[in-house]
Amino acid sequence: MSEPFLPYGRQSIGDDDLAAVAEVLRGDWLTTGPAVQRFEADLAEQTGGTPAVAVTSGTAALHVAYAAAGLGPGDEVVASPMTFVATASAAALHGAKVVFADVEPDTGNLDPHAARAALTSRTKVVAAVDYAGHPAELDELRTVADSAGALLLEDAAHSIGGSWRGRPVGSLADLTTFSFFATKNLTTAEGGAVVSASERLLERARAFRNHGLVRDRAAQRYPDEGGWHQEVHAFGLNYRLPDVLCALGSSQLRRLAEFKRRRAAIHTRYDKAFADLDGVRTPVTRAGADPMWHLYPLRVLDGRRRALFDHLRGLGIGVQVNYIPVYWHPVFEDLGYRRGLCPNAERFYSEQLSLPLFPDLTESDADRVITSVRSFFGA
Repeated sequence: MSEPFLPYGRQSIGDDDLAAVAEVLRGDWLTTGPAVQRFEADLAEQTGGTPAVAVTSGTAALHVAYAAAGLGPGDEVVASPMTFVATASAAALHGAKVVFADVEPDTGNLDPHAARAALTSRTKVVAAVDYAGHPAELDELRTVADSAGALLLEDAAHSIGGSWRGRPVGSLADLTTFSFFATKNLTTAEGGAVVSASERLLERARAFRNHGLVRDRAAQRYPDEGGWHQEVHAFGLNYRLPDVLCALGSSQLRRLAEFKRRRAAIHTRYDKAFADLDGVRTPVTRAGADPMWHLYPLRVLDGRRRALFDHLRGLGIGVQVNYIPVYWHPVFEDLGYRRGLCPNAERFYSEQLSLPLFPDLTESDADRVITSVRSFFGA
């Protein structure tokens, strides 16, 4: 291989990020300290003021959000299958049944009409996913969720910094979850957050991320044990994001607008380069959407996706496929789910190929990707 391997996603770490982390390491608090509150406040500036609860990963955020929603056995979650498995598995781990509804054929986002058809008297949450960073049809999905008396959850692992019809991601759903994994739009290495305008949901989220501990004497059942006393009234887990990673997150947030501009520029470059190319379809942007492009999901037609994948990987270009429909995973197959359930999602999956897209991708890197894709098609 004559050129270095080019990943499909990569973190962008600068000197300010290093300094922010070093400052925490030199201080007194490595966890549950002031950097956590600062990061949560910084996140709220991106969500129209909607408060945030920082947690250890995007998966933890989903698990915490479903706990805050009171999800349990007998409940149902209507969810998109065009996502990473955690959107569904976190609900299943609470004992709920996941009802998969099909996606829109162009965006890969949850189709409001399919979501409505999937509602039952047991639906407690409608879980939309902002696929690739393009916001879902959140107004329509809000109406769908409200019609069932359910909560609307926005899995915004791909879309922090984006907006829908002029309103920032994080301000639209009852519960919004973020991921700050290394390849995401900003990183804390591992990390995530739950966002909600509801103080009741926030309190439940805060409790679940901290073992369910109750330290407020006024709320304790046995407050006279002593000053050391704490109680657990409902089970939770340790999903606390430490100060050292929150400091990195706050530093990264200061560059989020820069990251967004660069991702958009690369996305536009790809759009123009492939506009005349037979055999592919470029991503769409719906009216009213201001995406934070996390992925560039090229659609490869005529059954040639795998051949193009192998061609590009052979040239050292780390393309990826995002995602296998969730119910194709054997763990869901073993629960009785079968292929063919969501035809649009399965067709979308069969064509989807994520091209390299990250802020530090250079112009020559992008040209290398473009030339390699076009050469495959003889263009």
